[in-house]
Amino acid sequence: MTYEKEAIFDNITKKRYTFGEMEERAVRLSHVLLERGVSKGDRVAAYAKNRLEMLDLFFACGKIGAIMVPFNVRLAKREVDYLIGKTDPMMMIYDPDIANQFNEIRRGLGDRDLLVMGDTPIDDDPSMAQLMMEASTDSVECPELVFEDPHLIVFTGGTTGLPKGAVLSHRGIYWNSVNTIVSWGLRPDDVQPLLFPLFHTGGWNVLLVPFYHLGAKTVLMGDFNPAETLRVIEEEESTIVIGVPTMLQMIAQDDLFQTTDFSSMRVFISGGAPCPVAIMEQYWNRGKPLKMGYGLTECGPNNFYLPIHDIKRKPTSVGFPVIHCDMRIVDDDMSDVPQGDVGELILKGPHVFNGYWNDPEETAEVLEPDGWLHTGDLAQRDDEGFYYIVGRKKDMYISGGENVFPTEIEELLYKHPAILEAAVIGVPDEKWGEVGKAIVSLKKGHDITEEALRLFLDGKLARYKIPKYYEIRDSLPKSGAGKILKRELEEEQE
Repeated sequence: MTYEKEAIFDNITKKRYTFGEMEERAVRLSHVLLERGVSKGDRVAAYAKNRLEMLDLFFACGKIGAIMVPFNVRLAKREVDYLIGKTDPMMMIYDPDIANQFNEIRRGLGDRDLLVMGDTPIDDDPSMAQLMMEASTDSVECPELVFEDPHLIVFTGGTTGLPKGAVLSHRGIYWNSVNTIVSWGLRPDDVQPLLFPLFHTGGWNVLLVPFYHLGAKTVLMGDFNPAETLRVIEEEESTIVIGVPTMLQMIAQDDLFQTTDFSSMRVFISGGAPCPVAIMEQYWNRGKPLKMGYGLTECGPNNFYLPIHDIKRKPTSVGFPVIHCDMRIVDDDMSDVPQGDVGELILKGPHVFNGYWNDPEETAEVLEPDGWLHTGDLAQRDDEGFYYIVGRKKDMYISGGENVFPTEIEELLYKHPAILEAAVIGVPDEKWGEVGKAIVSLKKGHDITEEALRLFLDGKLARYKIPKYYEIRDSLPKSGAGKILKRELEEEQE
C-alpha cells in the first residue's frame, strides 16, 4: 500500500518517512494551526531552509485552506519586511538553524504568532515539534475548498524590481502535477534528490508534488553540495535529477562525477535557465541523457517535454507542449508570428497562476482577460514542431539595429574548456546604441585572457554579436535557486 511506502528520506537528519507517517504529521500540524486561530485564507509564512517541517506546513495548509508563504531566506531585511507587509501573514514559522538571521526581521512582525521548527523552544516561541506531538491524530474538520482557492504564494525572482507574489491555487498545483506525471512519464518507483529550494516554485512543483501525487520517493537535501548529491544519487538509486545549469555544471566538475554509479539514473534535466550543450555533453559522455525543461513561477512550472531519443538531435530544444497546455508565439500585437520566426511565448491552461497577490495592475500586465499568460520569453518553433527558448525579451539588446540574443553567445562561451559560468548583457555604446559585454568565471586551474575570449568567438558569430567588452570574475551573482542574476550585472554597469 502507498500508505506504508517510503515517501521522504530526510538526508539532513537521516530519517525516513512513509506516506502514512507524513499524513499523520500533516494532520497533527493542522490541529496545531487551527487551535492557534489559523483559518481558511489566512497566510502562514515560513522562514526556513529546506527541512521536513516545510513539507508538513504545505500539507497542513492544504487541509485547512490556509495559504503557505515561503520566504526566500537569502533576501535582505528590507525585502523581507516588504513581503511581510505585502502578504500580512497571521503566523510565521522559522528555522532554528538561522535564528540569528531571523532575529533581524523579528521586529517587523509585530505581535504575530511565532513558532520555531524543531524540538526546542526559543525564548517565548513554542516548538512546532512539541505542539505536534501533543496534537490529535483525529481527522481534521476541513473547510469547504474549491480548486481556485490559493494554496501557495511564491515570490518571483524579482528581476523587475521587488518580488511579486504569484498565487498558486490548488487547481494550478494539481494540473501541473497531472501534466508532469503524464507527459514526463513519471513512475511510482522513481527517486529524486530535491535540489531546488522550497521558497521557489521548483522546490514544490517541478517534481516534489508530482512525485508525492504519484507515490514516488523524494530525498530531502540540505544546502546544495555537488559531492553529496552524487553520493545520494548512487546510494538512494536516484532515477531523475533536475537542477539549474549552474548546479549541473558544479556536479560535473566534482571529482566524484566520473566514478559515481549512474546505473539507476534515467535522465538528468536542466531547468530555470537555458542549458549550454557543453554542460549536456559531460553527462552524455557518462552515457546518461541530459536535456532542458522550461517553466516559470506563473505557469506550471512544467510546460514542455523533449523525448529522450531526440535529445542529441535537438539539444537546444525544450521539446513539445505538455498535454494540458496551449501555447502560441506572438508579436507585440498578439498576432502569431510566421513559422520559424522569433516572438514572445504565451501560454494557456489549467496550470496558470491566479495572479499576483494584492497586485491587480501587475497581474493585468501578464495575464490576458481570456487566460493567455505572457511569459516574457522569446521562442521559436521549427518545422517539426519542436520549441526553442531564444532568451528573455528583456535580455535581448539591439546593436546597430540588429537584435542580439545573449543565450546564443553564452552557448558558445560554455564550449570553451576554461569557462565555468558565462553571462552576456547589453551595455550602452555611442556608435552602435548597445554592444555586448561577456562576464565569465573560470574552472579550477584554468586561465584565459580577455583577448583570447574574443578570438575564440571570432568567426563563430556575426561580427555584431561578438561582445565588445569582457570581464573575468571569481564567480557570478546567483539567486537562491542558483540562477545567474543578470539584473545585478546590469545594475553594476549603470
